[in-house]
Amino acid sequence: MIDAEDDAGREPTHIRARGSGARAMSPVDRDRVAAAHRVAASAVGVPGLQRLTDLAARLLSAPSAGVSVVDAVQTVAGATGWAQGSVGAQIPSADSLGRAVVAARAPLVVDDARADRRLAGLPPVRDGQVAAYLGVPVVDASSEFVVGVLAVFDPAPRDWTDADVVLLTQLAESVATELELSAVITELETGRLRWGLAIDAAEIGSFDWDLASGRLSWDDRLMQLFGYERAGFPETIAAFTSRLHPDDLERVTSAMRSAIEQCGVFDEEYRVVLPTGETRWVQSRGRTLGNDRGVAVRLLGAAYDTTAQRHGDARVTRVLESMSAAFYALDREWRFTYVNAEAERLVGTAREELLGGSVWELFPEAVGTIIEAEYRGAVASGKERVFEAYYPPPLDAWFEIRAWPGPDGLSVYFLDITERRAAEERARRSTERLALIAEVTAALSTSLDGDRHAPVALDTLARAVVPVLGDWVIVSVIEEGGRLRDVASWHWDPDCRALAARYAELRLAALSATAPIVAALRTGELRRVGDVPAAVGRTLPPGEVREVFDQLAPQTAVTLPLTARGRIVGALSVYRSPDRPAADDEDVATLHEIADRAALALDNMQLYEQHRGMAAELQRSLLTDPVQPDRAEIAVRYSPAVRAAQVGGDWYDAFLQPDGATMLVIGDVVGHDTVAAAAMGQLRGLLRGIAFRSGAGPAEVLGDLDRAVQGLQVHTLATAAIARFEHDDEERLRGETRLRWSSAGHPPLMVLDPDGVVSVLAAERADLLLGVDPSAPRREHELVLSRGSTVLLYTDGLVEGRDEELDEGIARLRELFAELGPLTLAELCDGLVTRLRPDGSDDDVALVAIRLHQEDGPRPSEAAPRQLPRGF
Repeated sequence: MIDAEDDAGREPTHIRARGSGARAMSPVDRDRVAAAHRVAASAVGVPGLQRLTDLAARLLSAPSAGVSVVDAVQTVAGATGWAQGSVGAQIPSADSLGRAVVAARAPLVVDDARADRRLAGLPPVRDGQVAAYLGVPVVDASSEFVVGVLAVFDPAPRDWTDADVVLLTQLAESVATELELSAVITELETGRLRWGLAIDAAEIGSFDWDLASGRLSWDDRLMQLFGYERAGFPETIAAFTSRLHPDDLERVTSAMRSAIEQCGVFDEEYRVVLPTGETRWVQSRGRTLGNDRGVAVRLLGAAYDTTAQRHGDARVTRVLESMSAAFYALDREWRFTYVNAEAERLVGTAREELLGGSVWELFPEAVGTIIEAEYRGAVASGKERVFEAYYPPPLDAWFEIRAWPGPDGLSVYFLDITERRAAEERARRSTERLALIAEVTAALSTSLDGDRHAPVALDTLARAVVPVLGDWVIVSVIEEGGRLRDVASWHWDPDCRALAARYAELRLAALSATAPIVAALRTGELRRVGDVPAAVGRTLPPGEVREVFDQLAPQTAVTLPLTARGRIVGALSVYRSPDRPAADDEDVATLHEIADRAALALDNMQLYEQHRGMAAELQRSLLTDPVQPDRAEIAVRYSPAVRAAQVGGDWYDAFLQPDGATMLVIGDVVGHDTVAAAAMGQLRGLLRGIAFRSGAGPAEVLGDLDRAVQGLQVHTLATAAIARFEHDDEERLRGETRLRWSSAGHPPLMVLDPDGVVSVLAAERADLLLGVDPSAPRREHELVLSRGSTVLLYTDGLVEGRDEELDEGIARLRELFAELGPLTLAELCDGLVTRLRPDGSDDDVALVAIRLHQEDGPRPSEAAPRQLPRGF
C-alpha cells in the first residue's frame, strides 16, 4: 500500500517524481495498455459500474466515487457524486491521481492531497474537488494487468482506515468482472455482425412460407440448391416436397407438421434429388411465427448444402467403424448420437437401442464415478480429458478414455487396457517381491551380530512381509529344548497391531494338534489354509484368544516351516483378510524364498551363539579370580567381542608376590583366534612365574618376560602393563601406598584419588610391545597413593572402536571414571563397561581395578571377602 505523506515539508516516500523526459514503453507496459484498451471502449456508461460506484460511496461514506480505465489516457467509465458529469471524459495521465496506483499495482491512500506538494498541483486537488483520496487497482483476471482504478474521494481531509482499503479492494474485484463482462458482450455483438456477413459468403439460402396463403418464397441460393429456375418455380410447398428423397419424405414432412402445430422449431437434415438424378444433403433450420392467438402463420428459415460434410463424415465413419477401439459421440444432453461397431460389441447392446438414449440412464453404474466427473469436466472446461477408469459389469474392464468436447457435445474414445493393466500389475507385484526379498536379505544380514540384533532382524522380517504378501504375520522360532515361541508380529493396520501381538502371545497355548502350524512343523511342508476360521478359529477355546482371533478376522493363510541344513528352526504364518484374494503361486514362491533365507539366517544365529558362548567360556576358563589382599579390594571384568565367535588374547591378572606386594597385570595378545588364546595363556603363565619367583618390579618382570618369549619361541606380539602396590612401615603409618608401574605399549593406567581427581599415567614415549626386541630397555615409574585411591588397568577394546579413536576414548573414560568414582568398585567397573560400550565392543574388553582402603578401619562391607594364598 502506498501512503502519501500529509506533511508538506517532507517528500512522499512511496510516490516517485515524474521526469519531464519521455520514456520508451517496455513490452510489459505495452501489454498492460493493450489489456486496458480492450475494456475501455465498452466500459463507459455500463450500468453495473454505476451501481458499484454508488455502493462504494455509500459503504465508505464518501461524497464521490469513480471508476477509470487507464491505457494511454485515463477514461472515466463510471462515477458518483460531483464526478458523475465526467463519465466518458479522458484525462491526461499526468493530471491523474490514479497513475500512481497503476504504476505501483497497490492502493494509494491520501489523507490530505493539498498538504502534499506532489499532488497539490493536480487539477482536481487545485480546484478543491479532492482533498482525501483512496484508490485501489482494478486487475484484469485473465491477463493479471492493472487496467484501471476504483477510487473514492472527499473535498475535505479524512483519515482512511485499513478496513476502508480492504473493502474498496474487494469492490475492485467486482469492477474487474463488470469490465470483462462488458468487453465480452461487445465482442459477441461484433461477432454476430460478422456472422451475418459470413452467411452470405457461406452460400446459405433462406425460405419464407406463408401458411395462410400457401405461398413459398426462396432466394436465389435456395433455388440453385434445389435445382430450380426462378421462372419455373411454382411457389408452393410442393416445390420442396417433390425434391425430397423418398426415404426422407415422411420424416421431414412429419417434422414440419409438428413445428407448425406446436408453433416451434423445424430442424432437419435430408436428401434432395435433383432433376439430373444427383443427390445432395441439405440442412434446414426454421422457426414458425404465430399470430396473437398462438396459431402459426409463417415458417421462416435457412438451408445450406452439407453434401461435402456428409461425404467427409462418411469417410470418418468408415474409419471409426474399422477401428479396434471403441468410439461414441454424445450430444449436449448426454444422448448417444453415434456408436461405432467396437463400442456396440463391448457394451453388448445394439446401436439402435443406444442412439438417442442418455448415457447416464443406459449405464447408471457410471453415475458418481470418475467417468462422470471427467466427462462433465471436459464439457465444462472445453479441454480434452485423458484418464484410465474401470467400467463395472457388464463391461467389467479397464479402459484408457479420451473425452474431448466439441460444439455438438462430447466425443469419447476408449481402448480396453485390461490386459495391459494386468501385465503392469504383474510386473509391479514382481518388482515388489524382488524388493521384498532384497529387503529381507539385508535385514537378516545383521543377524550375525548376535542375540541382541536377532529380535530386530525378525521384527524387520515381519514388517517387510506385510502388506506385499499378507495383511498380518507372525514369526516363530524353536528354542533350545524344542519349545516353539512366537517372537515377532506385524499388521498393516496400525489399529490392529496390538491385537496381532496379543494373539501371538496367546495362540500357541491354545492351538490344537491339527492346527496348520503344527502340521507344517510336523511334516516340514508348507500349508495353504483356505478357510482359517474353520481350520483354526472353531478349535480355539472360549476366552480372550478366541475374541482376539475374531477381531483380527483372518480368512486365508499360508504357514511355512523355516528349514535350514535339514532341521526346522521356526515357522512363518502369513494371514489375509476376507477382502483380499488368497495368495497365488507367485506369492507362495516368494514366501518360500523368504522362508529359506530367514531359516538359514536363524540357524546361523543359533550356531553363532553356541560357538560364541563356547569361546567366551573358554576365554574365561583361562582367567582366574583375583586375589583379595587385606586393606585393598580388586575387581575384574571381561567381555568378549560381539562380532567374533572366537577366543581372544585379552587377559588380566592379580596376585601377591612373596614379599606381600600386590601385582596387577593387564595384557592384549595381537589376534582373535585360538593361536592368540594359546599365546595369551603362555604369556600369562610365564609372567606369573617370573614375577612370583623373582619378586622383581614391573619393568624387570616385563624385560624377563620379553626374553622368555624369544627364548621359548612363543611367536607373538602383545601389549601389557604391570602395576605393583607396596609400602614400608613408615608409608603404612602415613596411610600411603607406593605404586610402581611399567607398560609395554599398553593404554595408560588411570588413578582416581580420594578427592575425585583422575590422573592418566602416560609416559612421554611408550616402551616397545612384547615380542619385538628383548634387548630394548624397560622403564619403570613410581607414584605415591593415598588410601582411598582407585587404580584402573584396561585393554583398548574399552576405549577404541570403529567410530572412536583411541585418544577420544581415553578422554571419555577419564570423564566417566571421575563421574562413577563414588560408586562401589563393582558398580564402577560395571558402569564403565556399559556406559562406554552399551552395544558391545568390536574387540574384547578386559579390565582390572584396585581400591586401597584405610589401614585403621575394618574392611568395607561392599568389598569382596579377603582372599589370600596359603602362607600369606
